[in-house]
Amino acid sequence: MSAQIVMKELAQVASPEKAAFFPRFFKTGPGEYAEGDRFLGVTVPHQRRIARSHRELPLAEVEKLVGSPIHEHRLTGFIILTEQFRKADEATREKLFAFCRKHVAQVNNWDIVDTMAPKIFGEHLITHPELRKLLYTFAGDASVWKRRIAIISTQTFIRRGDFKDTLALAERLLRDPHDLLHKAVGWMLREVGDRDRPCLEAFLERHAAEMPRTMLRYAIEKLPPPRRRHFMER
Repeated sequence: MSAQIVMKELAQVASPEKAAFFPRFFKTGPGEYAEGDRFLGVTVPHQRRIARSHRELPLAEVEKLVGSPIHEHRLTGFIILTEQFRKADEATREKLFAFCRKHVAQVNNWDIVDTMAPKIFGEHLITHPELRKLLYTFAGDASVWKRRIAIISTQTFIRRGDFKDTLALAERLLRDPHDLLHKAVGWMLREVGDRDRPCLEAFLERHAAEMPRTMLRYAIEKLPPPRRRHFMER
Protein backbone atom coordinates (compact mmCIF):
# COMPACT_ATOMS: atom_id res chain seq x y z
CA MET A 1 0.00 0.00 0.00
CA SER A 2 1.41 3.38 -0.96
CA ALA A 3 0.49 7.00 -1.50
CA GLN A 4 1.41 6.60 -5.16
CA ILE A 5 -1.29 3.96 -5.64
CA VAL A 6 -3.88 6.24 -4.01
CA MET A 7 -2.81 9.12 -6.24
CA LYS A 8 -3.04 6.89 -9.31
CA GLU A 9 -6.58 5.78 -8.38
CA LEU A 10 -7.64 9.38 -7.86
CA ALA A 11 -6.23 10.35 -11.25
CA GLN A 12 -8.22 7.54 -12.89
CA VAL A 13 -11.54 9.01 -11.72
CA ALA A 14 -10.65 12.67 -12.28
CA SER A 15 -13.01 14.77 -14.38
CA PRO A 16 -11.65 17.57 -16.59
CA GLU A 17 -14.93 19.44 -16.14
CA LYS A 18 -14.63 19.28 -12.34
CA ALA A 19 -10.96 20.23 -12.55
CA ALA A 20 -12.00 23.40 -14.35
CA PHE A 21 -14.90 24.14 -11.98
CA PHE A 22 -13.34 23.43 -8.56
CA PRO A 23 -10.78 26.29 -8.62
CA ARG A 24 -13.63 28.77 -9.01
CA PHE A 25 -15.79 27.06 -6.40
CA PHE A 26 -12.98 26.87 -3.84
CA LYS A 27 -11.74 30.42 -4.50
CA THR A 28 -8.19 29.76 -5.68
CA GLY A 29 -7.66 33.05 -7.51
CA PRO A 30 -5.22 35.80 -6.51
CA GLY A 31 -6.11 37.17 -3.08
CA GLU A 32 -8.81 34.53 -2.47
CA TYR A 33 -8.80 32.22 0.54
CA ALA A 34 -7.41 29.18 -1.35
CA GLU A 35 -5.08 31.06 -3.65
CA GLY A 36 -2.94 28.70 -5.70
CA ASP A 37 -4.61 25.44 -4.67
CA ARG A 38 -4.58 22.80 -7.41
CA PHE A 39 -7.29 20.28 -8.30
CA LEU A 40 -7.54 17.00 -10.19
CA GLY A 41 -11.33 17.15 -10.45
CA VAL A 42 -12.31 14.22 -8.20
CA THR A 43 -15.65 14.29 -6.36
CA VAL A 44 -15.87 13.57 -2.64
CA PRO A 45 -17.81 10.27 -3.07
CA HIS A 46 -14.96 8.95 -5.22
CA GLN A 47 -12.44 10.14 -2.64
CA ARG A 48 -14.33 8.45 0.19
CA ARG A 49 -14.50 5.18 -1.74
CA ILE A 50 -10.78 5.22 -2.44
CA ALA A 51 -9.99 6.23 1.14
CA ARG A 52 -12.01 3.33 2.54
CA SER A 53 -10.15 0.87 0.34
CA HIS A 54 -6.84 2.25 1.67
CA ARG A 55 -7.86 2.83 5.29
CA GLU A 56 -4.84 0.85 6.52
CA LEU A 57 -2.34 3.01 4.68
CA PRO A 58 0.75 3.55 6.89
CA LEU A 59 1.16 7.03 8.35
CA ALA A 60 4.39 7.56 6.44
CA GLU A 61 2.39 7.16 3.22
CA VAL A 62 -0.55 9.25 4.47
CA GLU A 63 2.00 11.96 5.18
CA LYS A 64 2.84 12.05 1.47
CA LEU A 65 -0.83 12.57 0.64
CA VAL A 66 -1.48 15.36 3.13
CA GLY A 67 1.75 17.07 2.07
CA SER A 68 0.77 17.14 -1.59
CA PRO A 69 0.02 20.40 -3.43
CA ILE A 70 -3.01 18.65 -4.96
CA HIS A 71 -6.23 19.30 -3.04
CA GLU A 72 -7.77 15.84 -3.54
CA HIS A 73 -4.59 14.14 -2.33
CA ARG A 74 -4.75 16.10 0.92
CA LEU A 75 -8.47 15.61 1.46
CA THR A 76 -8.25 11.87 0.74
CA GLY A 77 -5.33 11.63 3.17
CA PHE A 78 -7.39 13.21 5.93
CA ILE A 79 -10.39 11.02 5.11
CA ILE A 80 -8.09 8.00 5.56
CA LEU A 81 -7.05 9.40 8.95
CA THR A 82 -10.70 9.75 10.05
CA GLU A 83 -11.32 6.15 8.97
CA GLN A 84 -8.33 4.99 11.01
CA PHE A 85 -9.31 7.10 14.03
CA ARG A 86 -12.86 5.75 14.09
CA LYS A 87 -11.71 2.18 14.77
CA ALA A 88 -8.49 2.88 16.66
CA ASP A 89 -7.62 2.05 20.26
CA GLU A 90 -6.64 4.84 22.65
CA ALA A 91 -2.91 4.62 21.98
CA THR A 92 -3.42 4.81 18.22
CA ARG A 93 -5.86 7.70 18.61
CA GLU A 94 -3.18 9.61 20.52
CA LYS A 95 -0.79 8.99 17.64
CA LEU A 96 -3.32 10.09 14.99
CA PHE A 97 -4.25 13.21 16.92
CA ALA A 98 -0.56 14.12 17.25
CA PHE A 99 -0.12 13.53 13.51
CA CYS A 100 -2.98 15.91 12.70
CA ARG A 101 -1.61 18.58 15.04
CA LYS A 102 1.77 18.25 13.32
CA HIS A 103 0.16 18.62 9.89
CA VAL A 104 -2.48 21.20 10.74
CA ALA A 105 -1.03 23.58 8.13
CA GLN A 106 -2.19 21.12 5.47
CA VAL A 107 -5.79 21.40 6.73
CA ASN A 108 -6.10 24.39 4.44
CA ASN A 109 -9.58 24.55 2.97
CA TRP A 110 -13.05 24.41 4.45
CA ASP A 111 -13.89 20.92 3.18
CA ILE A 112 -10.72 19.48 4.74
CA VAL A 113 -11.43 21.30 8.01
CA ASP A 114 -15.02 20.08 8.11
CA THR A 115 -13.92 16.49 7.41
CA MET A 116 -11.12 16.29 9.96
CA ALA A 117 -11.99 18.66 12.82
CA PRO A 118 -15.06 16.99 14.36
CA LYS A 119 -13.97 13.42 13.65
CA ILE A 120 -10.44 13.67 15.03
CA PHE A 121 -9.99 16.86 17.06
CA GLY A 122 -13.54 16.84 18.42
CA GLU A 123 -13.60 13.12 19.18
CA HIS A 124 -10.21 13.21 20.89
CA LEU A 125 -11.09 16.22 23.01
CA ILE A 126 -14.26 14.49 24.23
CA THR A 127 -12.08 12.10 26.21
CA HIS A 128 -9.27 14.61 26.83
CA PRO A 129 -11.05 17.79 27.97
CA GLU A 130 -7.77 19.12 29.38
CA LEU A 131 -6.68 19.66 25.77
CA ARG A 132 -9.68 21.80 24.79
CA LYS A 133 -7.63 24.90 25.51
CA LEU A 134 -6.02 24.18 22.13
CA LEU A 135 -9.27 25.28 20.46
CA TYR A 136 -9.08 28.66 22.17
CA THR A 137 -5.49 29.06 20.99
CA PHE A 138 -6.60 28.23 17.47
CA ALA A 139 -9.51 30.69 17.74
CA GLY A 140 -6.99 33.50 18.23
CA ASP A 141 -4.67 32.41 15.42
CA ALA A 142 -4.04 34.44 12.28
CA SER A 143 -4.92 31.40 10.15
CA VAL A 144 -8.57 31.35 9.09
CA TRP A 145 -8.31 27.55 8.90
CA LYS A 146 -7.18 27.18 12.51
CA ARG A 147 -10.01 29.45 13.59
CA ARG A 148 -12.46 27.32 11.61
CA ILE A 149 -11.00 24.14 13.14
CA ALA A 150 -11.64 25.63 16.58
CA ILE A 151 -15.38 26.14 16.11
CA ILE A 152 -16.11 23.15 13.84
CA SER A 153 -14.41 20.75 16.29
CA THR A 154 -17.14 21.58 18.79
CA GLN A 155 -19.76 19.93 16.57
CA THR A 156 -18.78 16.68 18.30
CA PHE A 157 -19.47 18.23 21.71
CA ILE A 158 -22.80 19.64 20.56
CA ARG A 159 -24.00 16.23 19.44
CA ARG A 160 -23.40 15.01 22.98
CA GLY A 161 -25.38 17.89 24.50
CA ASP A 162 -22.31 19.89 25.54
CA PHE A 163 -22.59 23.50 24.33
CA LYS A 164 -20.21 25.34 26.65
CA ASP A 165 -17.19 25.53 24.35
CA THR A 166 -19.27 26.26 21.24
CA LEU A 167 -20.86 29.29 22.90
CA ALA A 168 -17.59 30.52 24.40
CA LEU A 169 -15.77 30.23 21.08
CA ALA A 170 -18.69 31.82 19.23
CA GLU A 171 -18.39 34.84 21.51
CA ARG A 172 -14.69 35.10 20.74
CA LEU A 173 -15.33 34.89 17.00
CA LEU A 174 -18.26 37.36 16.83
CA ARG A 175 -16.10 40.02 15.24
CA ASP A 176 -14.03 37.75 13.05
CA PRO A 177 -13.51 39.47 9.67
CA HIS A 178 -13.80 36.36 7.50
CA ASP A 179 -17.02 35.21 5.88
CA LEU A 180 -15.97 31.55 6.27
CA LEU A 181 -16.00 32.02 10.03
CA HIS A 182 -19.36 33.82 9.94
CA LYS A 183 -20.83 30.77 8.22
CA ALA A 184 -19.08 28.27 10.51
CA VAL A 185 -20.09 29.98 13.75
CA GLY A 186 -23.67 30.44 12.55
CA TRP A 187 -23.82 26.78 11.55
CA MET A 188 -22.62 25.58 14.97
CA LEU A 189 -25.06 27.89 16.74
CA ARG A 190 -27.86 26.46 14.60
CA GLU A 191 -26.77 22.98 15.69
CA VAL A 192 -27.03 24.10 19.31
CA GLY A 193 -30.54 25.40 18.60
CA ASP A 194 -31.52 22.06 17.05
CA ARG A 195 -30.98 20.51 20.48
CA ASP A 196 -31.74 23.38 22.85
CA ARG A 197 -33.65 26.26 21.31
CA PRO A 198 -33.85 28.31 24.55
CA CYS A 199 -30.04 28.09 24.82
CA LEU A 200 -29.63 29.43 21.29
CA GLU A 201 -32.19 32.18 21.79
CA ALA A 202 -30.55 33.29 25.03
CA PHE A 203 -27.25 33.62 23.17
CA LEU A 204 -28.93 35.55 20.37
CA GLU A 205 -30.67 37.91 22.78
CA ARG A 206 -27.23 38.84 24.10
CA HIS A 207 -25.37 39.03 20.80
CA ALA A 208 -27.67 39.33 17.76
CA ALA A 209 -27.12 43.07 17.49
CA GLU A 210 -23.34 42.64 17.07
CA MET A 211 -23.30 39.48 14.95
CA PRO A 212 -22.35 39.67 11.28
CA ARG A 213 -25.47 39.31 9.17
CA THR A 214 -24.36 36.01 7.57
CA MET A 215 -23.60 34.49 10.96
CA LEU A 216 -27.00 35.52 12.29
CA ARG A 217 -28.84 34.21 9.24
CA TYR A 218 -27.18 30.82 9.56
CA ALA A 219 -27.92 30.68 13.30
CA ILE A 220 -31.64 31.48 13.02
CA GLU A 221 -32.36 29.46 9.89
CA LYS A 222 -34.53 26.87 11.66
CA LEU A 223 -36.34 29.20 14.05
CA PRO A 224 -40.01 30.03 13.45
CA PRO A 225 -40.51 33.07 11.19
CA PRO A 226 -41.58 35.43 14.00
CA ARG A 227 -38.44 34.65 15.97
CA ARG A 228 -36.26 35.02 12.88
CA ARG A 229 -37.77 38.48 12.27
CA HIS A 230 -37.25 39.39 15.91
CA PHE A 231 -33.54 38.66 15.79
CA MET A 232 -32.97 40.18 12.36
CA GLU A 233 -34.52 43.41 13.63
CA ARG A 234 -32.00 43.51 16.43
